[in-house]
Amino acid sequence: MEIRQLRYFVAVAQTRHFGRAAERLHMAQSPLSQAIRQLEGEVGATLFDRTTRRVELTAAGESLLSDALRILASVEDAQRRVTLVAAGSTGLLRVGATGLAAFRQVPRLARIAAREMPGLVLRFQPDLLTPAQELALVEDRIDLAVLRPPLRRTGLSARLVSRERLVLAVGQGHRLAGEEPVGLAELRDEGFVLYSAADSAVNAVVTQACLGAGFAPRQVHQAAESSTMLTLVAAGLGVALLPESALALRVDGVRYVPVADDVHIDLALAWRCDDRSPALARLLEALEANGFTTPDVDLADPLAVPLGGSR
Repeated sequence: MEIRQLRYFVAVAQTRHFGRAAERLHMAQSPLSQAIRQLEGEVGATLFDRTTRRVELTAAGESLLSDALRILASVEDAQRRVTLVAAGSTGLLRVGATGLAAFRQVPRLARIAAREMPGLVLRFQPDLLTPAQELALVEDRIDLAVLRPPLRRTGLSARLVSRERLVLAVGQGHRLAGEEPVGLAELRDEGFVLYSAADSAVNAVVTQACLGAGFAPRQVHQAAESSTMLTLVAAGLGVALLPESALALRVDGVRYVPVADDVHIDLALAWRCDDRSPALARLLEALEANGFTTPDVDLADPLAVPLGGSR
């Protein structure tokens, strides 16, 4: 039994007329009649009672009709799903993100995807530091990463998402907890709370910025997550320099102070260069079209592009 035969059978069953069924199928009546007789021979039952005036379904034909309609509907659904997957309109993408990105950029990414690609399913893995995300991309455990460049592994592509200034987080009673921007040189004698990851991109930018201001940051505490860092800051155990997306994290006892120095850190979207997923390609196009990413920006050095560049 072939799909073609089922389509012929349904056309005759619905029209109750071989001539009208042949017109619907854009074929001659004779081969249609032959195909129905062949189908009856294969199933071992008469499907239609034929007279010179009308065509009626037999009990066997009624039984086959319900199954044929279900089978044809399933085939059409399968064809539609394949078409959508090939066009990138549906599928599953695994997305990793740094902790701070989860508060600002990830919700925006999800909104764009839901609006532009409603059939796409996104599975998020937040609170992954940049090195862990790069490894997860290389090992095909995630498809897309929201991380801090520069990328240290080969085989990955990246687009700029945002360029953020650094902000200073201090305890509420700290001497610098005011409204005026603070110069990095004023932090020379402060103890710093830094990320515990040895290859933290934020730590690297903070260290370079402080060295540029004439001192090396004195680490007094480490923390794996931004929320823990801010808890230590609130307790008066040190200060922290963080990307301005940290402003979305409100912790009692913490004040955010602008930094006067022209220092920034980038956030980027990264993926495997050899990933041929249509869903990934279409999502990247949608994100660029909606201003989520900025193409043609050199992300090789996080401090190489002036702060006045595109956000």
